[in-house]
Amino acid sequence: MTMMLMLLWNGAFGMGSSYLLLPYLVVIIMLGGAFTALGRLNSNGLNVEVLSLFNLKQALHDPQNALSSWDNNAVDPCNWIHVTCSSEQSVTRIDLPNLQLSGFLSPLIGDLSNLQYLMLQNNYFSGVIPNLGNLTKIVSIDLSNNSFIGVIPDCFGKMASLTYLRLNNNSLTGAFPSSLATITALDFLDLSFNNLSGYVPKMKLTNFDIEGNPLLCGLKTNRDCPGYPPVPASAALNSPKSIVYPKGSKNGALTAGLTIGSVFILASVIYGFLWWRRHHNQQIFFDVNEQQDPDAYLGQLKKYSFRELQFATDNFDSKNILGKGGFGYVYKGSLPDGTLVAVKRLKEEGMNGGELQFQMEVEMISLAVHRNLLRLKGFCMTSNERLLVYPYMLNGSVASRLRDSNCGKPALDWPTRKRIALGSARGLLYLHEHCDPKIIHRDVKAANILLDEDFEAVVGDFGLAKLLDHRDSHVTTAVRGTVGHIAPEYLSTGQSSEKTDVFGFGILLLELITGQRAFDFGRLSHNKDVMLLDWVKQLQLEKRLDVLVDADLKNNYNAVELEEMVQVALLCTQVFPTDRPKMSEVVRMLEGDGLAERWEEWQKVETKRNREAQQIPRRYHHLVEDSFLDLEAMELSGPR
Repeated sequence: MTMMLMLLWNGAFGMGSSYLLLPYLVVIIMLGGAFTALGRLNSNGLNVEVLSLFNLKQALHDPQNALSSWDNNAVDPCNWIHVTCSSEQSVTRIDLPNLQLSGFLSPLIGDLSNLQYLMLQNNYFSGVIPNLGNLTKIVSIDLSNNSFIGVIPDCFGKMASLTYLRLNNNSLTGAFPSSLATITALDFLDLSFNNLSGYVPKMKLTNFDIEGNPLLCGLKTNRDCPGYPPVPASAALNSPKSIVYPKGSKNGALTAGLTIGSVFILASVIYGFLWWRRHHNQQIFFDVNEQQDPDAYLGQLKKYSFRELQFATDNFDSKNILGKGGFGYVYKGSLPDGTLVAVKRLKEEGMNGGELQFQMEVEMISLAVHRNLLRLKGFCMTSNERLLVYPYMLNGSVASRLRDSNCGKPALDWPTRKRIALGSARGLLYLHEHCDPKIIHRDVKAANILLDEDFEAVVGDFGLAKLLDHRDSHVTTAVRGTVGHIAPEYLSTGQSSEKTDVFGFGILLLELITGQRAFDFGRLSHNKDVMLLDWVKQLQLEKRLDVLVDADLKNNYNAVELEEMVQVALLCTQVFPTDRPKMSEVVRMLEGDGLAERWEEWQKVETKRNREAQQIPRRYHHLVEDSFLDLEAMELSGPR
């Protein structure tokens, strides 16, 4: 195909008629995708991947009807639930954990030649593990907590890219598969609680668990093997230690372990936090000069190795970038167990703070837990790298959903926008009034409000400004934020407070209403203000609020609720920070309590000020330095 394109193109230019063959080239390029799809058809013209997955479905009992979308008449399986495809429309992931599936694993699964992740854990699969040797691109396999029997097939040894393999808590028998020791990429192996036997070769793995197999022998087991050198007496000190639970119950070990671990972790976190509060900055969470356990946790916060995050993001490949901002790039990543995460790689200027201070601030942020706050999963810190790991938000940011409604994504409807406003307000309220010490976000905007799978608002990037500014938590030498969202007093003095966030929240409400950016030169071409706040204020005075509603809503909104949301936004964006409500008051007003009284009070104050002719600039752009208007809006953080 490539050679044909080159010949046609060179021929066209060689004859001096550059456009002669362009129509043919377009047709051939369009057919390129079809040829790729044809490569996955069998001799009967049927898609091999559809047949493979449908055969898997037929071999299973599906009590939850989780595979109802798997239709054997489909052109391809890329729209099926629990299936993920590449950009070339080839299956790369199968995610079927915890679905109560029973039956056997179809050997046709081996026809999915581009499969990278096979996650079938915590089901009731039975029978033998089929030959999966054709899965040469597989990276992660999890068949744990099922009822597989028979030997572990040698086919796993042919999977050169395999890094993560879990077969624990099954009923597998036979010799330990020595072929696993030949996989150089393998980093995680769990074969615990089966009935394996024989010699266990030496393997260099970060995570290696073979407990619950009493017939195994060798160095890792501290048991001699006939025909092999005896195990040194010192090996007992190095052999893995685990609590052995009865094999009779799949969930017994998990339940007991979680119970004991949770109590221990909770007690450790509480004690450590109280100790830190008493001794201020003397607590050491990690000594970065020592080798640390890559699975070490602080409460729910994990310290990841840089290698783990490199692998999860394909070495921070540009194709995995979710967004970028003043803090750095955000990458989509996939952990070895298949969990999707967002990895924020902080810019180099954020590396100037001390390691101890950075770790303490990260730990303090991790203690802020609320349904409307983005939960920090963990972090990574090297001599020149700082990375933060968050859960992956399926529906992206509010900004992306407001701007990309014409790119195949449905527009956010009015009830969803109201719910986003209230959820965001509750998240900020928690940061301001329920955290100790309180956390000021300093860059509240639609790009930093993320949406989970249920379109619930999740405030992201809180505390990051403090992480990169260790000198003082309130006064900074450089203003951080985005033009159009920055409170006037922060621009002029560099001093931030919770009222700075209230101003940003008011602008966020206007973004939700209008679907427009807070700062946009494009509005000038329509005789509108470059600042969204100034434009809305003018329309509110003229009682023309219908003009500013996002066209994507197609007039499907409540006019009374629109007016109320605009009023809350204008109360939040008053010039003087002392005039702005607290976030607790904002939440109540959005819930319908106290808005009318507060709005009436504000109008009286405004009337009095106008009567006294105070020289207060009424337009937001007058409060912004001209130099800021000459620059593009500085994006602090969060994916667009």
